[in-house]
Amino acid sequence: MHYSRLFGKTLRERPQGGSSKSYRILQQAGYIRSLGPGLFSYLPLGIRVLRRIKSIIREEMEALGGQEVLVPLVNPYEIWEKGGRAELVGRSLVRFPDRQDRDLVLSPTHEEAMVELLRIGLNSYRDLPILLYQFQTKFRDEEHLKGGLLRAREFIMKDAYSFHRSYSDLNNFFPRIFRAYQRIFQRLDLDVIAAESGVGFMGGHKAYEFLMPSREGEDVIVICEHCGYKANRDIAIAHKEYGSERPLPVEKILTPECSSMNRLSRYLKLPKSKLAKSMMYQSSQGLVMAVVRGDYEVSIDKLSKVSGRNISDLARIERVKELGIAPGYMSPLGISDDVMVVVDDTVANSNNLVMGGNESGLHYVNVNFGRDFETPLVGDIVRSRGRDSCFQCGQPLKEVRAIELGNIFKLGDVYSRAMNLEFQDDKRRRYYPHMGSYGIGMGRLLNATAAAHRDEKGIGWPVEIAPFKVYLMGIGKSHKVRRVVFDLYEELGPEIALLDDRIESPGVKFFDAELIGIPYRIVVTSGLLLNDEVEVYERASGRIWQVPLREVVSQILAY
Repeated sequence: MHYSRLFGKTLRERPQGGSSKSYRILQQAGYIRSLGPGLFSYLPLGIRVLRRIKSIIREEMEALGGQEVLVPLVNPYEIWEKGGRAELVGRSLVRFPDRQDRDLVLSPTHEEAMVELLRIGLNSYRDLPILLYQFQTKFRDEEHLKGGLLRAREFIMKDAYSFHRSYSDLNNFFPRIFRAYQRIFQRLDLDVIAAESGVGFMGGHKAYEFLMPSREGEDVIVICEHCGYKANRDIAIAHKEYGSERPLPVEKILTPECSSMNRLSRYLKLPKSKLAKSMMYQSSQGLVMAVVRGDYEVSIDKLSKVSGRNISDLARIERVKELGIAPGYMSPLGISDDVMVVVDDTVANSNNLVMGGNESGLHYVNVNFGRDFETPLVGDIVRSRGRDSCFQCGQPLKEVRAIELGNIFKLGDVYSRAMNLEFQDDKRRRYYPHMGSYGIGMGRLLNATAAAHRDEKGIGWPVEIAPFKVYLMGIGKSHKVRRVVFDLYEELGPEIALLDDRIESPGVKFFDAELIGIPYRIVVTSGLLLNDEVEVYERASGRIWQVPLREVVSQILAY
């Protein structure tokens, strides 16, 4: 490829905005461009990197017997109703009618579509097990967009789905897909942690995430360095401290403009551990109120488990007001029986807490569970913290911020049963196939790989996924230099080499070479040609050495 013909050149200044440095570097280096909030275009350099990453993933999927398919981005809404997830995805699911008024959705994931594909594509139970995978666009109308490619509305995902005759067969396959994911990330030279995670709106029985430690990440892993326990903080189990003391009489107090935990804590001069926080959530079965201590955050995964309901999202403020509750002053005190109340064990085991009065500017002090309010639903519904202790060994936990790159779900027969996909064996016994789902976000993976291999000058791509292997350039206007440069380009070929044929200063060319991050740079100068040599530079190590002209192509191709 001639650089002069490359669409999407580097930018002189690094774009501002966005919380991810890697995202800004990808923009500056000419890999991506933003079309709008959460919407991104991939330029030729970015497409080349994605193509090479896909090649690695294909090799690993096909080594497991996987077969590549492609199902539509647009799905009938009715299959989401069959699968039982239409309400769970909430407002992030984009739904629209076609010209015949049939409801369609932009799919954020494709479990339902794959079940339907299996229904029309499988003749017998003897065809199981089967692994199908695809690289497909997804769309989620995300509310909180930050970090560039780490949180997008439209994104490309590698998603794979396996179907098995029994849960035992799925269990036996799960470690194989686990190891395949580990190999994928190793080949990208990424330091990845596998941690237990929640199943969320995917449902099922068990899930693991593969995360790369990074300050740019949105996820937090809780780790015990003593016993090796690792889990996403949303589902991690830990020992928590309770505040037990003699119960005092409950009192009503005025708390003007104290609609948040921070304001209330400052106004009353109390730590958040002495406050109770109530939050209202929506589920397909109705409203659920979660009551936790002010120094903790609600875990939707744990709340769903304890309540027995699939929690989709926070309830709308309008819905809360319809109950006669002032937002910011919510509590279970005197709440309608139509609302399910779930209390965290820290609230149930801590005395004399401050709790909202459901009226603006009003709180109650010295509220005690069992005396002033009660519910049969008490359990662990909060995110674990680094300052908690390990449930397994009692040692201190550690929080690690990370980027989620992939996940694997052991779904069982949740979808096949809900969508009535069944098979009959030789003895005429009917059963529902057991299913696994395995995803990797391609944009996240590109962003994370750039984050793992960047420095102040730009990106240093691993050889296996770099857009080109060689950045080729000449210095000077000598006819011989130009001839040698073009001869080398012909030998290496346009798939291997990016030829900087621009009329620019050496400084500009060196700047762009570092920014784009191609693994090797070959520089041809008149002085080096006096000894029939060229200069080779390795981006990852910074090493520079001279190579005989007649050997440079064979050496580069051997790396």
